Amino acid sequence: MKRITCIALLALLPLGAFAQAPEKAAACAACHGEGGAKPILPEYPVLAGQYANYLEHSLRGYRDGERKNAIMAAQAGALSDADIRELSRYFAAQPGSLYTPSVHAASGPSAE
Repeated sequence: MKRITCIALLALLPLGAFAQAPEKAAACAACHGEGGAKPILPEYPVLAGQYANYLEHSLRGYRDGERKNAIMAAQAGALSDADIRELSRYFAAQPGSLYTPSVHAASGPSAE
């Protein structure tokens, strides 16, 4: 019975849930580490577990020249909006050391 339940639950997951890293993520790994979790230098940010909307905003900023960094401008320059969205979602879903509390959690004092 447990096996059937597990299989049923797995069937509910989106098809991309078990997908490998996007092809373009390989270039990111050179500096940010596998899955964006272990940058090669302390100055480079951890991408794994970061908010997807922040990553997307940052990559668009580098691509469009609003954020200044020669390396990132070159990397993001060839990315389409779809590439940026895919990379952002991929890195956001990776396990990492960042503490990113849910933005959907209730805020303020509890009503007791």
